[in-house]
Amino acid sequence: MLFIAAADAPSAISTVATPGLWAVTVTAVLALLALDFALTRKPHEVSMREAVGWSVFYIALPLAFGAYVWTRFGSTTGLEYLTGYLVEKSLSVDNLFVFMLLLAAFAVPKELQQRVLLFGIAAALVLRAIFIALGAAVLANFTWAFLLFGAILLATAVKVLRDQLRGGNHDLDVSSMRSVRLLRRFVPVTEDYRGTRLVVREGGRRALTPLAVVVVAIFATDIVFAVDSVPAVYGITGDPFLVFATNAFALLGLRALYFVLQGALSKLVHLGYGLAAILGFIGVKLVLHWAHGIWPGVPEVPTLASLLVIVGVLALVTATSLYATRRGGDPERSAHLAHLGTATAEEHQDVPTGEDLRSQATGPRRPPTRS
Repeated sequence: MLFIAAADAPSAISTVATPGLWAVTVTAVLALLALDFALTRKPHEVSMREAVGWSVFYIALPLAFGAYVWTRFGSTTGLEYLTGYLVEKSLSVDNLFVFMLLLAAFAVPKELQQRVLLFGIAAALVLRAIFIALGAAVLANFTWAFLLFGAILLATAVKVLRDQLRGGNHDLDVSSMRSVRLLRRFVPVTEDYRGTRLVVREGGRRALTPLAVVVVAIFATDIVFAVDSVPAVYGITGDPFLVFATNAFALLGLRALYFVLQGALSKLVHLGYGLAAILGFIGVKLVLHWAHGIWPGVPEVPTLASLLVIVGVLALVTATSLYATRRGGDPERSAHLAHLGTATAEEHQDVPTGEDLRSQATGPRRPPTRS
């Protein structure tokens, strides 16, 4: 009974941020998001030079913020921020694989891809903010939540590892997504993309464009990403401000990073093993933290050790992936990009073009096209 009472005793949410720092950070994130939307107002195909430039900016910005956190709040807080950012960035790279599958499955024109990614990033920021607030409240009032978060991460690690071993880590069946099926059934969809417009008026009534459907699909996947991501960074730091900052900075750079890594992603054939190891490690770290609060003799994992483990795992899987692809291995056995353009026409799933989407809502009109 004493252990249970101690484990469930409420505790105040601890954060290094003042209300002013919260306001400045949130305002800066919203301003950067608004800037990205303004820059993509006119659709265009992203050049490598443009993508690299923005990627450098979105890597330098969180590192500069990390230097501020380190100087202002000390090395311990600084290490927590940098480790959390590295975890979030690693998970965000994994998210890019699913984004690539969605963009390919919906045959999104190249000039519209960055706008789709921005909608996904905006939705992810909102969802992460909600999950972060809920996570902070639960952790502050119920210490057993550390055990729950640890179990979630361990289960996720097992799933990621199992998918990687099966070689189908990110196969995606768009037609099976509930959100997509619902839209196809009840809302008319135009035959083709209409620039950056999500809704148009056609035949005297409003209709969605295929762009709106792919955006909804990305919104749905963002929920899954948030369930994995927020507990992972809470395994590094319990400060909701640092959790928000690491999530926001990792997400803001996704648009540019997508176009930089688009050609290289297929070579990271062992990334799933690395992410499974990282998620499993953080899950164990959370369980040990929970147990330490009940039995002080149980050891905890220091933040510096966590950083070294994560960096080591990422370096190892990157090196082994490049070595495996360099030696002419079959990256599609375990890669995340099966059915993305290197496959034959027979290997592709049906591409839900505008006509296909409309036929789902109004009845079949012609056989589905193949990509």
